[in-house]
Amino acid sequence: MPETHHPVRRRLITLLAVLLLLPGLASAQSAAAPMPSLAPLVEEVSPSVVNIATRGTVEAERNPLMEHPFFRRFFDEMPQPRERQVQSLGSGVIVDADEGYVLTNHHVIANADEITVSLQDERTFEAEVIGSDPETDIAVIRIDADNLEAVTLGDSSELRTGDYVMALGNPFGLDHTVTSGIVSGLGRSLGPRASGARIQDFIQTDASINPGNSGGALVNLEGELVGINTAILSRSGGNIGIGFAVPVNMAETVMQQIIEYGEVRRGQLGVRVQDVTPALAEAMGLETGRGALVAQVSKGSPADEAGLQAGDVITAVDDESVDDASDLGRAIGLKSAGSEVTLSLMRDGESREITATLGERTVETDDRRGGGDAAALGLRIVPLDDRHPLAGELDRGVVVAAVSAESPAAGQLRQGDVITSVNRQPVASPADFRRAVEGESRLLLRVHRGEAARFIVIER
Repeated sequence: MPETHHPVRRRLITLLAVLLLLPGLASAQSAAAPMPSLAPLVEEVSPSVVNIATRGTVEAERNPLMEHPFFRRFFDEMPQPRERQVQSLGSGVIVDADEGYVLTNHHVIANADEITVSLQDERTFEAEVIGSDPETDIAVIRIDADNLEAVTLGDSSELRTGDYVMALGNPFGLDHTVTSGIVSGLGRSLGPRASGARIQDFIQTDASINPGNSGGALVNLEGELVGINTAILSRSGGNIGIGFAVPVNMAETVMQQIIEYGEVRRGQLGVRVQDVTPALAEAMGLETGRGALVAQVSKGSPADEAGLQAGDVITAVDDESVDDASDLGRAIGLKSAGSEVTLSLMRDGESREITATLGERTVETDDRRGGGDAAALGLRIVPLDDRHPLAGELDRGVVVAAVSAESPAAGQLRQGDVITSVNRQPVASPADFRRAVEGESRLLLRVHRGEAARFIVIER
């Protein structure tokens, strides 16, 4: 063989030697540093995640055709079903192995007559409902079983966007499915119609969450529970990488009350609040647009007794920052009746602190945003007299008798609205109102509509 071919032969021999040594090198590398895997974490957490199957009855919807007189003539004699059977699948997380407590979503067990819990070891148990809270979509059920394994509760306040998380549950009935992703966002709100929950502070994640995952576990890489998987944002009903979980700190607070009382005895402050818009902040001389603006204080409420006033801007509850009206509703809504809270607020440009003892909330008087928007002038104003429904509740104000269709107020203010102040000055008569608005280009009005009140800014 010519001498020029020797380098080629040497390279072939070297390559062959490397190929023969590769398995040994790979084996040595594997022994020294095993490939990363989530399997040990999954094996640790999975026994705490359960499958929940429910069976119940709901009121059947009447066929709308039966409301038509023509069809009623022929079918009124036929019996119409008043109830129908429903079944659903969901997930849950064992949080107390000794007592058998399982944390899940309210919507998973709502309307359930029978609840069956299946464990990873294939044991099944009938469960009883300890209590449920639709406002946070959290429920606690209990099973009578031995040798249970509870998950370790983490601290959801320490989560950061970008942290790795895993979702465990039973999507579409596929037992103990595991998906992974990251925390995509914190403090999300979907609105009550989208999630069913009124008090919202969701963790957003791209770990796949699908129907059946509800009530399952969202865990960090320490194997700690940081959230209860609750909802997805999807047009098709399947996962598109936008899922939501109730933070475990919120779920634990609700769970403790449910276990102690069988229900959530939610605290009430007795105010109606609204967000501080840039226009409101400028009109009220606020340095920032952060906080919850008190539009109304209910007479005799904890807020009234503590000295809160309409126009106060609440910026913190027990040193927890309040950025908007939702933050205040969440902070108060997670505290139990009888709790003492310290409110940090701004009043007339000065910082203050007020201590209030929360009452027990009723459906009729809860802490929520005020009514609809109001706008500018083009109004006919009349005195507030005994004929108005709010005459006994308000000690002053003027009534909107008409709104011009051509004015900026059209579609905003309504006939019957009561204006009680203009630019922070009380108005008790139409003359007061005219004097207050004369020559002003920006007006800050306090408006009452029914049980609600709010501040609005009018530019003219």
